[in-house]
Amino acid sequence: MDLPPGIVYLARILPSTLLPSAVTYVFLTRILPLLDLGISPPAFPIGVAISYVLKEIHYARDAVLRGAVHIPTVPDKWPGGLSLIEAMKKSVYPADFLLDWTDLYGNTVVAKILGDRAIFTTEPEYIKALLATDFDGYWKGPDAHRASRSLLGSGVFNTDGEFHRTMSRPFFNRERISDFDLFDRHSNDALTRLNQRLSEGYAIDIQDLVSRFTLDSATEFLFGKSVDSISAGLPYPYSAIPSPPHPTSTKTTPFGHAQLLTTKRTAYSTNGRCKKFWKDKVKPMRKICDDYVGEILQSALERKRAGRRGSGEKEQETFLSHLVDATEDKEVIMDSIFNILVAATLTFAVYMLAEHRDMADRLRKEVLEVVGSSRMPTYDDVRTMKYLRAFINETLRLYPPVPFDSRKRRFWPALKPGDKPLYVTPNSSVFLMHRRTDLWGPDALMFDPDRFLDERVRKYLTPNPFIFLPFNAGPRICLGQQFAYNEASFFIIRLLQKFTAFTLAPDAQPESTIPPASWKHAKGTQATEKIMLQRHLTMFAKGGLWVRMKLVVAE
Repeated sequence: MDLPPGIVYLARILPSTLLPSAVTYVFLTRILPLLDLGISPPAFPIGVAISYVLKEIHYARDAVLRGAVHIPTVPDKWPGGLSLIEAMKKSVYPADFLLDWTDLYGNTVVAKILGDRAIFTTEPEYIKALLATDFDGYWKGPDAHRASRSLLGSGVFNTDGEFHRTMSRPFFNRERISDFDLFDRHSNDALTRLNQRLSEGYAIDIQDLVSRFTLDSATEFLFGKSVDSISAGLPYPYSAIPSPPHPTSTKTTPFGHAQLLTTKRTAYSTNGRCKKFWKDKVKPMRKICDDYVGEILQSALERKRAGRRGSGEKEQETFLSHLVDATEDKEVIMDSIFNILVAATLTFAVYMLAEHRDMADRLRKEVLEVVGSSRMPTYDDVRTMKYLRAFINETLRLYPPVPFDSRKRRFWPALKPGDKPLYVTPNSSVFLMHRRTDLWGPDALMFDPDRFLDERVRKYLTPNPFIFLPFNAGPRICLGQQFAYNEASFFIIRLLQKFTAFTLAPDAQPESTIPPASWKHAKGTQATEKIMLQRHLTMFAKGGLWVRMKLVVAE
């Protein structure tokens, strides 16, 4: 039987924590009485305090030896960073707590949490060093690995080595990532169900729809067999009276819930196991997914061992069969698969279509001019559609699928001559960096796809490409980046061929997920949002994104 995660965690950290307490105890009970001062302070709290002070002294000495300076620290009114943890846990908008901190202390700040340092930056030069120019000097580290191990295991998102990436990369070539027949099958299923629900007079949760579309497409791409999550049916609005049943998929729900639980652990910095002290709630969610994939994996392994693929019988290669050719280690294969499944959705692209009718009309015009009203788009069609690519890029800029990243390191180089390097263990916020007016211009908070087409490209992006990082960069750039672009492009084209007049449906949105009136006085784009954003491993709309649209009548 596995020990509770919290017990394992305490067994790992207590020796280093108790040693100062033990030394303090010996001093207080054996040496202090000899001095006859008449005092008897408690040993354990003093020992913990001494441990913290010794760690700070070590950091200070190490920084001096490296010629580095410390980063501005966010003050905390409670010991142990408890108020900072509370601020992060109560965050109702991605990085809103960080926006307050960076406004006060600069683009790079440190928060001391439970005795550890959490450093946040929106500085592109530091992020560039982290991801590319000094890539080997940064690593995920054991703490980040432990926090996500229950869900992601030792896959490509959760390790430092190149093993999983080297094994996976050859599969993502142009021929495979441009399998538009696959996209067409699943988009037709999704849009048919969308139209059926609209014909009933109900709004659509587009986030649910596109999540099922991307999951079904991805699982067929990866395994050669779709989970067919769309067959569970689409949810009805929460306001529907009488309320019809809300279908859920046993494949999509556990994976999303597991991502949310994993993200909640990150607020505790390196002490994430405090959040799962007696029981790891993520493991059962991952097991549900493993049970489904396990049957397909076992079948693939048996085919390999039987030599069927070497007997002349032709079999379509999938990502799973590609992995099976590389290794028979089931754990390695499972971890690789579930790391690839963490992907962005089309939710925010439809959100922008509903918010910007003129841009939706312009994009549909491009679709009709290049592809027409019914033909299936090709890879070459997508390449020629410049406004479509700009629209997707602008969506990714304001709503990046992975708004945070983290690494381990000891210092960052100086930004300019005369400065000293910073002593760090960094977390980077792409979400805020993508919205900085000094990097993107005074209109950075506005949704404007033309910024990826006009002179602003040469003015801002070309001189500093690391200000735009929706898919990471450098050696750890997302392997599925082009697959995601192709999939999103294809779905948007098919959607605009059949539907127009996109509008939000706040009457269908759960009341608790509608932004409160107080948001109108918030900083940045939070003041204008019509939905509440939330994140697990990727960003999503809390309560879904409920929309209405009109079916295009054939002329």
